[in-house]
Amino acid sequence: MTHSVHTTASAARRTLPDDGLTGRAGRARREPMAVRALRDDTYLVDTEHDSYVVDLDARSCECPDHTIRHARCKHLRRVAMEVNEGLVPPPGERDGVCAVCGDPIFVPVGPGSYLCGAHRPARGEFVRDRESGSLLLVTRVTTERADERETEDGTLIADYESNREYGGHEPVVEAVYVGRAEAADGRLNVAGQRRYSFPASRLRRVPADVTPNLPVVGV
Repeated sequence: MTHSVHTTASAARRTLPDDGLTGRAGRARREPMAVRALRDDTYLVDTEHDSYVVDLDARSCECPDHTIRHARCKHLRRVAMEVNEGLVPPPGERDGVCAVCGDPIFVPVGPGSYLCGAHRPARGEFVRDRESGSLLLVTRVTTERADERETEDGTLIADYESNREYGGHEPVVEAVYVGRAEAADGRLNVAGQRRYSFPASRLRRVPADVTPNLPVVGV
């Protein structure tokens, strides 16, 4: 059977740090193996002697230890270990890169633009506009690219003059201007405020201790 490899990971076999485990679990860590994610959410495990396809969701492996003895073989264990340790993507995800810094990340299978933890603001987080210096509050982080997302008048986010210094491939972040929101009863109410869209890197994350110390409602 032919499988389409979904990652660009090196085929070089490696071992995992020995955690003092014994039996199949110990062999899963100590024996050199290369694990690669395939397009159908299965994994190809290459050993010194053969290669097998593992399906984590089905808890199955093509090796004799699993198919004949019905054991949770070392190949199944090794894939689970590499997924848990962030070495290969889990089922339903693929290798990707952060649209801002290019660092490798795991992202959902399918189209879209994504951010790493360092560059992905949280909903309700304060950020600052690099162009105007204004303080904004993030209301949504999308997976739509700035060169694909249009405003109500049909203009692409990436085509606005103020956005041309930022990557059109970046995901669009929606936010409201804090200065236009009402502060009442000790809370900042952004309900009903217009949501503006920006390429992700135009909005700079700021330390929490320099932002308004007010609970926010209406996000």
